[in-house]
Amino acid sequence: MKDPLSLPVFGKISRIVDDMGLRAYVIGGYVRDHYLCRPCTDIDVVVVGSGVEVARALARETGAHVTVFKTFGTAMLRTGGLEVEFVGARKESYSKDSRKPVVEEGTLRDDQLRRDFTINALAWSLNGDTFGELVDPFGGMEDMRDGIIRTPCDPDVTFSDDPLRMMRAVRFAAQLGFDMAPETFEAIERNRERIRIVSRERIITEINKIVLSPVPSIGFELMDMTGLLPLVFPEMSRLKGVEKVGGHGHKDNFAHTLMVLDNVALNSGDLWLRWAAILHDIGKPATKAYAPGVGWTFHGHEVVGARMVTDIFRRMKLPLNDRMKYVRKLVQLHLRPQILSDEVVTDSAVRRLLFEAGDDIDDLMTLCEADITSGDERKVKRYLKNFAIVRRKLREIEEKDRVRNFQPPVSGELIMETYGIPPCRVVGEIKDEIKEAILDGRIANDYGQAYAMMEELAARHGLVKR
Repeated sequence: MKDPLSLPVFGKISRIVDDMGLRAYVIGGYVRDHYLCRPCTDIDVVVVGSGVEVARALARETGAHVTVFKTFGTAMLRTGGLEVEFVGARKESYSKDSRKPVVEEGTLRDDQLRRDFTINALAWSLNGDTFGELVDPFGGMEDMRDGIIRTPCDPDVTFSDDPLRMMRAVRFAAQLGFDMAPETFEAIERNRERIRIVSRERIITEINKIVLSPVPSIGFELMDMTGLLPLVFPEMSRLKGVEKVGGHGHKDNFAHTLMVLDNVALNSGDLWLRWAAILHDIGKPATKAYAPGVGWTFHGHEVVGARMVTDIFRRMKLPLNDRMKYVRKLVQLHLRPQILSDEVVTDSAVRRLLFEAGDDIDDLMTLCEADITSGDERKVKRYLKNFAIVRRKLREIEEKDRVRNFQPPVSGELIMETYGIPPCRVVGEIKDEIKEAILDGRIANDYGQAYAMMEELAARHGLVKR
């Protein structure tokens, strides 16, 4: 294993703090990730004294620009592709209704005690006489070997002081595949209501890290079991449960959604495709109905779900830009390839799907294939075989008709210019009819054929060329 302190920046910091008569330590994620064999370029250095002064001295030596955050008593600089943050050792106390601590100078142990988890309280000395020595007062190495998330002090104090740490506990469990210590899990259950004082921006940062973890279902299951899920993501919590009428029950849509999410995660690291998996059935609780002789139905859940996407993104402080529109589109269309696979695949239906999905057609197919979660292996093989037929047909139609993201060859501007008319309903009708004719295969996606159809439609409307 490569010496993690062999980088030149650590030798420079060591000389600086020895000359200044201070003690300094690398602490937290950089240390943890070394033992977990994970890459890390963010380095946290805690100084028993002024971390800002040490940062300024390093900046003078390296020529790097230092940014000082006076409010927090921290300083940060970038050097050699690394981001190094300095802070003075401190102890913290919190008021009941705020995550903002009262900060006092402290010892290294005080600083380690205020850390969220034992695996994040590990520290290496940077002073010459003890360079590289591990300081681990709370058993972080043992917890790392055992795969345990545990707090350095009383977990009720840890989570009540800073409730965001409850989300961080879930996130680390999901990212690392660790278990929570029983007392840690129980403390989250007891303190879950405290999450209400945390800003949605901070919460969604942690949720997105959970979504991007190797097996994201772990994080959502933990949020559910600890009672955090209905507080931070109530729409997803409502997917839970199975209702029965006369012995007929539907599948648990929460469990199904997590299976779809994990399936997508196996094939894509894209955050927004994973969000489409999370939300693809979000409209089911609102559309659930039982029909005697038919069973449980969720008619129109894709339409209702697509409408919910904007409100969910807004409330959770997710971006209301093209990423939201992408997720909304995939939720709206997620049943279409399945319908095609169940029926005779017509060229017209494939053209329409290509036109509506555009460049997102491959992601839509990935989502639809991930949506196959049946325990019946024969059924899964049949669906996958049918989806392979749809994929082949999509390629064939795209090569032949070029309808992905297409615009009708005849524009509204050309219609108005040709017939000397202002913008009006007739212009839209002609343009839409040409588009529908191309999608139906009645004419080719070709300027000449589209122009001829424009002339025919204009004549019907009594339009005369200028």
